[in-house]
Amino acid sequence: MATAKQKSKVSRVMHEHKEGKLTSGSGKKVKSRKQAIAIAMSESGQSRKKNSTGSRSKSASARSKSSGSRSKSSGSRSKASTSRSKSKRAS
Repeated sequence: MATAKQKSKVSRVMHEHKEGKLTSGSGKKVKSRKQAIAIAMSESGQSRKKNSTGSRSKSASARSKSSGSRSKSSGSRSKASTSRSKSKRAS
């Protein structure tokens, strides 16, 4: 659980974000709410809970499966294009 000091730190950072005064380490204004939350958690010394059985883990595994199928299909395309170039050279 967060202590009172950590909660006040998060509250202050999120208030800065709402006002448009929150900046990242590079000095640029933070526009993303997720990035503002990450900064608030970091400054207060907390860490975000990882959801091991929630939708995040399911979507991550679904993404890795879909990206694997894309790489296989792109590989077959490159093989097909090389076979076409060989047939052009032969004629």
